[in-house]
Amino acid sequence: MKRVTHLSLLSACGALAALPATAATATTAAHGHNPIAIGMFLLFVSSTLFITRWAARKNHSVSDHYAAGGKITALQNGWAIAGDYMSAASLLGISALVFTSGYDGLIYSIGFLASWPVILFLIAEPLRNLGRYTLADVVSYRLGQRPVRAFAASSSIVIVLLYLVSQMVGAGKLVELLFGFDYTIAVVMVGVLMVIYVFFGGMLATTWIQIIKAVLLLAGAAFMAFMVLAHFGFSVNALFSQAILAHPKHAAIMSPGGLVSDPVSAVSLGLALIFGTAGLPHILMRFFTVSNAKAARKSILYATGIVGIGYALIIIIGFGTIALVATDPGYHTASGAVIGGVNMVAVHLAHAVGGNVFLGFICAVAFSTILAVVAGLTLAGSSAVSHDLYANVIRRGRATDREELRVSRMTTLVLGVLAILLGIAFEKQNIAFIVSLTFSIAASSNFPVLLLSIYWRGLTTRGAVLGGSLGLVTAVVLTILSPTVWVQVLGHTHAIYPYEYPALFSMVVAFAGVFVFSITDTSKRAARERALYGNQVVDCELGIVRQP
Repeated sequence: MKRVTHLSLLSACGALAALPATAATATTAAHGHNPIAIGMFLLFVSSTLFITRWAARKNHSVSDHYAAGGKITALQNGWAIAGDYMSAASLLGISALVFTSGYDGLIYSIGFLASWPVILFLIAEPLRNLGRYTLADVVSYRLGQRPVRAFAASSSIVIVLLYLVSQMVGAGKLVELLFGFDYTIAVVMVGVLMVIYVFFGGMLATTWIQIIKAVLLLAGAAFMAFMVLAHFGFSVNALFSQAILAHPKHAAIMSPGGLVSDPVSAVSLGLALIFGTAGLPHILMRFFTVSNAKAARKSILYATGIVGIGYALIIIIGFGTIALVATDPGYHTASGAVIGGVNMVAVHLAHAVGGNVFLGFICAVAFSTILAVVAGLTLAGSSAVSHDLYANVIRRGRATDREELRVSRMTTLVLGVLAILLGIAFEKQNIAFIVSLTFSIAASSNFPVLLLSIYWRGLTTRGAVLGGSLGLVTAVVLTILSPTVWVQVLGHTHAIYPYEYPALFSMVVAFAGVFVFSITDTSKRAARERALYGNQVVDCELGIVRQP
């Protein structure tokens, strides 16, 4: 149970993918094929397609496609960042974790929220001043363009593909679970919509889809939390008292210490949640959509407030699931298990407090969260290929905007096909290690190189490429050797790496590798790169962006 709920947090879509096939049948039997949910889903899709058509008329240049021309306001970008960040895990995953573990379920929401000050104070302003469209723009500012861009783009593509697999499997399972469509058809449908959004609308369409999704998600969470509190006379104490009585662990759910089994795993999990966000390419791209560094900072402030409110509401929802769903036999099978699995408790709570209409709304919102995230991921992946690899590695900066835009759209089609094929191929697989690996790789490869490229004069191209690559490989290897994969997936008796999460060790390897390979680099190029650091600091302070 703990492994499933851990997965649900990092990505609710991954948790949905892990549900057994019988769960779909059980949930359909519980609520039936909900025509309201299907109607709201079709309304959302038609609205977003209309937005894409509008955005396509404004999507003419590389700047428009990657960064919406830098014309997104701070408030709009704050909502879009929140939409990119609050996936289905925020509603379905955390509430499921609270349902099973009580107080300890809040560790994830705290970890997710704690990542934003890191981005605000360390990343946002220099990222906006030193880059144009991608993470690689910043990292390669004073380093060797081709090797550093090749590393940054490769790392970003790995993260995007891993995240896309989990999102696509989750989307297929969610549609199969709630709407009754065939899994393969559902995956193809999501892939086609994803390609349409990015191919025609670019960042402008993706931004507005994220905004709409964030507003819907926050509105749904607010209404659900309001109805839960109304059921208990707006008394939080009454809610908690009923949750304590309903939960099998009773008063123990209000005490910490039962979710993460050892301190090493706890620290590794915290590091992945806090620093992994600062290495996710689809999140970092959002800072290039605003006009200046001040707007980037304000975006983070807005996003932090929106995400913070969302997580506060989800705390109420989580305990509401214990108080109302755990005690209602209508949401349980004959054996006493929750219909559809614990990851569906928020969906059951929506039905309990709002009937079929609100259930349909929450189903449509849950699907829209995945659709919005896959659009952002696809755009990040296509930009890494077209802007970093094609335009600046293969063509050495001589590609025209038209050529780069063509390659980006071709890459979008390829990523769409890959996402569909991988989503179908991974339908029956447990993808817990893929989801956790995404945050660990981001924290162990992109984040160390990005941070040191901004703040450390001694960083060299060799250090960035070799150290970042070591962090990436270490995160992958330790995840494979962990109990999650080595024992539970591959069937071995004992895990070689005894902890669930690798970030504590893979981040140390990455930072140490970058440091050692940089200080031992005595080449003339390394000396020039150290000398250029002063120019970078001045450009960062003045907000001057160097053209690649």
